[in-house]
Amino acid sequence: MIHVFVGPTLPRSEPQLTAPGVRVWPPVRHGDLFDTAIRRRDTAVIVDGVYHQAPALRHKEILAAMGRGVQVIGAASIGALRAAELAPFGMLGVGSVYTAYASGEIDGDDEVAVGQAPDGEFDSLTWPVVNLRHVLRLAVSAGVVDGERAAQLLAGLRAVYYPQRTWAAIRAVCRRQGDVEFAGWLAERRKQDGHFGDLKRADALAAVRLARGGELPPADAQPMPAVWETTYFRRWSNTFARTRVDELELSTEDRLVYQQLFDPAFRKAWAAYLEHRSLHPADGGPGLPLVERLAQVTGGDLSADRVFHPAVDLRDEQAVALLLAGETELDRQAVARYAAALVRARSSRPGFTVAAVRGDLTRRLLLRVWRCPEQEFDAEASARGLVCGARAVEAAKRLVPGLLEEMNETIKRTETASATR
Repeated sequence: MIHVFVGPTLPRSEPQLTAPGVRVWPPVRHGDLFDTAIRRRDTAVIVDGVYHQAPALRHKEILAAMGRGVQVIGAASIGALRAAELAPFGMLGVGSVYTAYASGEIDGDDEVAVGQAPDGEFDSLTWPVVNLRHVLRLAVSAGVVDGERAAQLLAGLRAVYYPQRTWAAIRAVCRRQGDVEFAGWLAERRKQDGHFGDLKRADALAAVRLARGGELPPADAQPMPAVWETTYFRRWSNTFARTRVDELELSTEDRLVYQQLFDPAFRKAWAAYLEHRSLHPADGGPGLPLVERLAQVTGGDLSADRVFHPAVDLRDEQAVALLLAGETELDRQAVARYAAALVRARSSRPGFTVAAVRGDLTRRLLLRVWRCPEQEFDAEASARGLVCGARAVEAAKRLVPGLLEEMNETIKRTETASATR
């Protein structure tokens, strides 16, 4: 399967994008390459990406995709920029824009940035600098302007903030600098060919053609094992891990946190996970029974959960199976309800964030759910794999809106029942 992340550079109706075996995605953003639909031996063609209205695609996400066997091609826009940066690790760059970045001829993000329509259609409303530079070179070759005037025009056009670099703005800059001949020449060329001078479009089509041809050149290098395996990357990969169960699309991390907080028997699941990790260390080191490993580092006065705090990788299916062994269908339905409650809280309260949920309220709710005294709060959190009470509070904040909704509904039902007696 060929996955093409594209927006302003090519319309979805482009024939190359409607061919069998091609799946078109919106402009790439942080987290998209974690999607389980992108599998080993697939090809991801990165053309466009967002960075203003959402977090941009990180380099380590691309490295991780390549590490699991996905061929990644970049061209035209953010794809060309990322390919120039990651070529030593095996990302394949295509086209003139990529070559300009790789050679150092251009180096700024603004070279390919465009303003997009806000209606979700991702249409480009402005001209990127790479296209302007290209048409000015064509104009010099055609004798419309000389090299010095072209450089002055380019400087004037670059001074316009990229979301405002519309065709009208280009004409205004040309009039201000007295280059109406260039503006007229460009207008006539665009009238004859709507794609005239669109270097990004040409590069994007070349990348898709290469991917569809199925004969990709071998990468010059491959990412070294675990280049991307940082604490930040694991946090991202866990955040974007999702599972479809019982016709529900659920965050795996939400499912785990729900079990840690609400399953009375989760202590056993965490103990099983610690034993599994002791026998199969994530770093590939020698495995040991948990009791032996514990004896090596403590005199026996601490439990394993107070000593060992291995990170959980939600891409590890065996680990997830151990941790969610006690999950029921009702639990998954609750996770879906809590996720919906969080969405409602964000949409109904401008500026609401999970971090803004009161810590003292969350702590009181956890003490009530766990039915443990205050002095045992840290120990209970540790036994559930949450390390300590403070981290348990932070993990639980995402579920507080849903929990409060359920508690309020219970109170209303009780009051209604009492009123009808």
